[in-house]
Amino acid sequence: MSTTTVQEVRTAADALVAAFAESRLDDYFGAFAPDATFIFHTTPQRLSSTAEYRALWQQWVEQDGFRILGCTSSAQLIQHFGDTAVFSHEVETRVATNAGQETVHERETIVFTRADDGGWVAVHEHLSARTAA
Repeated sequence: MSTTTVQEVRTAADALVAAFAESRLDDYFGAFAPDATFIFHTTPQRLSSTAEYRALWQQWVEQDGFRILGCTSSAQLIQHFGDTAVFSHEVETRVATNAGQETVHERETIVFTRADDGGWVAVHEHLSARTAA
């Protein structure tokens, strides 16, 4: 695996996580391909597009007052397979809802593929719960 490829994927992943942590939703959702898929332990069904995920996010905001207060990423691993790369890490996210604030501990895998412009775009995200260390 080339050092350049790892750095490119790390840059794409870091930008995605930063946009999420800072609630820059256009940048966050823009990091995903339109036909990306999403599997979340908090959602009973697979989401089959970025638009579907964004609509669900809006529903969380409207119904629960959902907002991101911050997010940190650790234990990052990047695996490169041709035009595909797998980024996995542990995330600690501070969220607020109408019920109050909480810190959520999760593991996340994001699959990236090389885009037509040579950059990296996320095509799948899988989020699972983890116990706090």
